[in-house]
Amino acid sequence: MAVTHVDDKVIDSAAVRAFTDQYGSRASALPPVVIVIAAYNEEGAIGPVIEALPDVVAGLAVAKLVVADGCVDGTVKDAAAAGALVCDVAVNRGQGAALRLGYRLAREGGAAYIVTTDADGQYNPAEIGRLLEPILAGQADFVTGSRRLGSEETKDPIRRLGVRVFALTISLLTGQRISDTTFGLRAMRAEVTGAVLLEQPQYQAAELLIGVIAHGYRVAERPATIHKRQVGKSKKGNNVFYGLRFAGVIGGTWWREHQRRSRGPGGASPAAGGPAAAPLTGADRPAPPAAEPAAPAGDPAAAPRSTKSR
Repeated sequence: MAVTHVDDKVIDSAAVRAFTDQYGSRASALPPVVIVIAAYNEEGAIGPVIEALPDVVAGLAVAKLVVADGCVDGTVKDAAAAGALVCDVAVNRGQGAALRLGYRLAREGGAAYIVTTDADGQYNPAEIGRLLEPILAGQADFVTGSRRLGSEETKDPIRRLGVRVFALTISLLTGQRISDTTFGLRAMRAEVTGAVLLEQPQYQAAELLIGVIAHGYRVAERPATIHKRQVGKSKKGNNVFYGLRFAGVIGGTWWREHQRRSRGPGGASPAAGGPAAAPLTGADRPAPPAAEPAAPAGDPAAAPRSTKSR
């Protein structure tokens, strides 16, 4: 997982050192499942979210890891009091940068599986086991929840349209049927996060998904629920501006991965440590190494509200 900017490298290195100094052996001996949460000024919301997360999923111990992204309120204190490991980053960079750092901490700490959820309580923690199921069964490497296959309480027509348009776009570009491209509740094998290039500071959901597909990892969807936010306000901002920026990330990431693929196995690749580069079209994608991909059966034309961008 590469970090492209010098400042990001410095910030990440300092955050990792502080996290390791604070938690000692706990930081290097994490349980098999780590739930990573990126949080920015979520005082009052983050505590109940952490307390609702399970301590054991499918018989595997769970750790909760919060990356506080330049918070200036009581987020760090609330998260720690609720039992989470907290990486307190001094600079607010965006959810994508915070998740990237959280993936690194989980992966280097020995986690076998990483789950993400949001800090605002919109996702149902009881559905985590459902997402991990196909991964533990050897049927998938990356599983995302889908409101289109499940349910949603939000009624914003513009966001609903965006869900459909972005899902259709990514499905056509990658050849992988996807109904919800940016659902915040996801599960994956930890090694996936080290193989895919992640450089977007905010709109990482599309970058991660396209990169995972482009590297030939098996992707599945499972029905899931998104609730209305109960505390605080969304940090996504104007729907139109958000949509334009998100579309730009889709196009840029697809082109980057297309170029990487065109260089072939011997060409320079921005991602390190992953499997051989895979085609971006479903027709040419190699057969999965273990089991048949757990491809979703839902409508391909559905894309979502993204995990919060700042």
